[in-house]
Amino acid sequence: MSTRTISCGVVLLDPDGRVLLAHATETSHWDIPKGQGEEGEAPHVTALREMEEETGIAVDAARLKDLGLFVYRRDKDLHLFAARALADELDLTRCTCTSMFPRRSDGTMIPEMDAFRWAAPDDVEHYASRSLTRLFQTTLSLAELHRVLDAA
Repeated sequence: MSTRTISCGVVLLDPDGRVLLAHATETSHWDIPKGQGEEGEAPHVTALREMEEETGIAVDAARLKDLGLFVYRRDKDLHLFAARALADELDLTRCTCTSMFPRRSDGTMIPEMDAFRWAAPDDVEHYASRSLTRLFQTTLSLAELHRVLDAA
């Protein structure tokens, strides 16, 4: 019996409906800011903490739309929240990752994320993992999410 882990994350969309992706250091893939909760931490708190640790963007909880739980991989589900980026959050040169991990080769502490980009829904597959691409192409349409956030 394998236990499924749950990662909590924020799908941050810019005014044009592009999604914020962060590049995972020393890998080939880009991802949304997400991570596992600490003991007793509410999912939205986890999502906001991961967002701030991985990008430096502090989103107010009141701006979040709870999208619910999504099957992600065999061993992992995602609890996702959506938010619309504010004007002062659009400049990704200001993003900074404070979440560090030891580099495999020599143990040097390096940031978990080392680059940031806005990706149009059709471009996500060129950057993101297969799992994330599949999620956005099947169960969680970025175009639909864009419309929902506009209506809110």
